[in-house]
Amino acid sequence: MERELNTTRMTEDGPSDADDGQALFLDLLLRDAPAVEYERPVLRARARGDDPAVVASLDAAKLTALRVRSVMRDRRRRESELSALFETANDLAGMRSLDQVLQAIVERARNLLGTDTAYLTLSDPEAGGTYMRVTSGSVSASFQRLRLASGKGLGGLVATTALPYVTSNYFTDPRFAHADNIDHAVREEGLVAILGVPLKMNGRDVGVLFAANRRERPFAHSEVALLSSLAAHAAIAIDSANLIDDTRRALDELHTVNERLQRHTASVERSAAAHDRLTDLVLRGGGVREVAAAIAEVLGGSVLIHDATSGESVTAAPEGAVEEGVWDGGPADPADGDLAGAVRSSLASGRAVRSGEAWVASAAAGSEPLGTLVLRGAELDSTDQRVLERAAMVTALLLLIRRSVSETEHRVRGDLLDELLEVPARDPASLRQRAALLHADLDGPHVLVVAEAPGGHPGRLRSAATYVAETTGGLAGSRSGRLVLALPGTDAAAVGRRVADELSAAANGPVTAGLAGPTDGPESFRAAFAEATRCLQTLRALGRDGDVATTDDLGFPGLLLSQERDVPGFVSATLGPLLEYDAKRGTLLVETLGAYFAAGGNLSRAKDELHIHVNTVAQRLERVGQLIGADWQRPGRALELQLALHLHGLLDKGVDLLGDQGGG
Repeated sequence: MERELNTTRMTEDGPSDADDGQALFLDLLLRDAPAVEYERPVLRARARGDDPAVVASLDAAKLTALRVRSVMRDRRRRESELSALFETANDLAGMRSLDQVLQAIVERARNLLGTDTAYLTLSDPEAGGTYMRVTSGSVSASFQRLRLASGKGLGGLVATTALPYVTSNYFTDPRFAHADNIDHAVREEGLVAILGVPLKMNGRDVGVLFAANRRERPFAHSEVALLSSLAAHAAIAIDSANLIDDTRRALDELHTVNERLQRHTASVERSAAAHDRLTDLVLRGGGVREVAAAIAEVLGGSVLIHDATSGESVTAAPEGAVEEGVWDGGPADPADGDLAGAVRSSLASGRAVRSGEAWVASAAAGSEPLGTLVLRGAELDSTDQRVLERAAMVTALLLLIRRSVSETEHRVRGDLLDELLEVPARDPASLRQRAALLHADLDGPHVLVVAEAPGGHPGRLRSAATYVAETTGGLAGSRSGRLVLALPGTDAAAVGRRVADELSAAANGPVTAGLAGPTDGPESFRAAFAEATRCLQTLRALGRDGDVATTDDLGFPGLLLSQERDVPGFVSATLGPLLEYDAKRGTLLVETLGAYFAAGGNLSRAKDELHIHVNTVAQRLERVGQLIGADWQRPGRALELQLALHLHGLLDKGVDLLGDQGGG
């Protein structure tokens, strides 16, 4: 202001020449004064009446200064635009996501041109035309989903000609083909003035970048150039983002392939390791236990191997624990699904079959099922399934070998037992030698067990009997459809109960067994067998199915059947409580019981025989019932009591009742 006053004062003091006027305009340019101030020096010169030449010189200087001012402002604007483009290019170069790049492009276009909206469409090579990809400042949902047919609308014109187009009023512009859907979307968005420039990538058009206003606006050439420059940078950024996306997808695919390859390699290594372990354990004479442990370790799940012949099962966990037991034939876990159906499917196909959360593989020799492998807690690929199937084949081989060995040993043990029971007996020395090969000692005491289980599974019973014989150093076989076992031991009842429990578990039902023993050498086996057989027959005749008994357990029938008829023992077992009571108290319960039976159960005749009152007879018989049981008058029990009373009388008279100890 001070400079302006000085200038004014200078001109008022005297006429100013052209040089002074030019200096004044230079000062205005330096201050970037408004255009109206450039008129004042000329107006003042005319008002003072300066020389027309001076006025003309000032007017020319004014025009020159205004042109310089315009050029400077254009250059500053261009510099600002170039700076903005540089910043845009720098920002876009740092972006890695295509969506992020596209959103940044339209936001920057809207800010640089100061428009209400900006948006970008991309070409659709498959469907043709272009589609709305990203918007900024848009409020219409239909506009944001707009598709432009080829050659339709301003965008279609730009995409077709690959040249920028601008319209100050979209709806009155006849240069492009209008389409109802496009006009509807533009009208709903409220757009009027639209500028569109093509997006070119590697010489081909890939879309259109737009800037638009909701009122009429003429877009200058500089704005068209600015948006075109932004579109060029955008195309490079889009190309880079696409390359990055392609690279990322390729890396992801490569990572996926690498993971798949690693899994396949690990699976192949597991398969090779399993093959080596299975081969090694077969060559070393391993068994089903080792197979279960190996598969549990290699595949990482818990394994159950079931022997269909014996009903036995072996389970193994990944940590190496192995357990044995007897399988009941049903699914180990109902949640695993229908294992029986899976077993049939695996047997038919020869492949591992999925059943719920378990994998099932049948171990078979041809069409004959020998066993089943059940794997839980592991996910199997195709290679792992082959490992499980190979394990099933090895298991089938081992089960065949075990069955062959078991059948051979069972046959040998059975043959030896048959010869011990034959009449006449074979050479005892030869029998002892053969027994020694089976780790059996015929000179030690043995208990003979003859057993039947009418409803049992014959194969399981034979396997269970053979197992008992093998593990105890005994012999097992069959005669006339009955199981016969000769087991080391001196307590026939204890041995018989243990064997019956094991056979009942295998048969899943009651087992009836007759017992005899202990033996005192190979020559006594036949007699013990005959006695055990008679005990079994007696148990069946008495209706005592599922029971186990020696002759001592059978009472009176046992006395008749026993090879060693222990008459005193029978008398003591039958009349013991009465004899003891009479001895301690000086009573006559045994005599009274004998008189009662002799009188045919008539109390009056019994009291005459005893010379006592009938009430005394009744009281004594009541005491008898208290001592030996209230069922003493039942026919079978009464018969035993009468026989015992008779034998007791003979023993008192010194009669020898032992007779021939070797009779049968």
